[in-house]
Amino acid sequence: MTLLKVRELTKQFVSRGEGLAARKSAFTAVDNVSFDVELGETLAIVGESGSGKSTTARIAARLLEPTSGTVEFDGQDVTRASGKELARFRNDVQVVFQDPFSSLNPRYTVERIITAPLTYQGIAPAGGRRAFAQELMERVGLNPDHCQRYPAQFSGGQAQRIGIARALAVNPKLVICDEAVSALDVSIQAQVLQLLMRLQRESGFSYIFIAHDLAVVRQISQRVAVMNKGRIVELGSRDQVFGEPRDDYTKTLLAAVPRINPEWDRRRRAREAR
Repeated sequence: MTLLKVRELTKQFVSRGEGLAARKSAFTAVDNVSFDVELGETLAIVGESGSGKSTTARIAARLLEPTSGTVEFDGQDVTRASGKELARFRNDVQVVFQDPFSSLNPRYTVERIITAPLTYQGIAPAGGRRAFAQELMERVGLNPDHCQRYPAQFSGGQAQRIGIARALAVNPKLVICDEAVSALDVSIQAQVLQLLMRLQRESGFSYIFIAHDLAVVRQISQRVAVMNKGRIVELGSRDQVFGEPRDDYTKTLLAAVPRINPEWDRRRRAREAR
């Protein structure tokens, strides 16, 4: 089942130079982008900085308005949704951002942060907000007894788990991870990736996973879209994109990735096939 359909998406940013006679200029960050996300799958969007991948994801989440094109979610056109329709959409689509500390209010306790989406939606959880927050903290691997602590009292990896717990609070159908592990140490990255994959197996939601690290993408995705200069230059299954890339830009990206030990790769594939 197709959950998200993005069609011919374009986003231009207009800037004005200095001076009274300065002219406006337009920069095209996203140029005629189309893709689908199936229910329960992970689509990774990869590319260098400035490729347009994060802008694409933010438009898909309705955090930015497109210049043209459409976003259809669960059979409904939400491109220009507003009011109750937009509120329902934002209940179904949540975002985990790159820097957990900048996306978590430092003056709020973890309990308040995690239950904030419920407050916005007017939902009162059975058993109370504290019990709800503690249950989610335990689910993402945090000590539930720490629900009255503040973000600054946690490590970067723990803070990102708080962000993930907040995203899960309203049982979304789609979670957009915008460079969600790029700011973490490699060992912590692996732990958070394992957590994300486990949560998806448990709940069946979809991911759009934005990243520039192809080794990370290979671990978590089923399909991969490669972006360059605002366009998708290649879109296919993980094995096709990594094993038989068609576009020269994709080949260049892959050539820069350290080679994986073939025996390790064979064992990984065997584990995934079980």
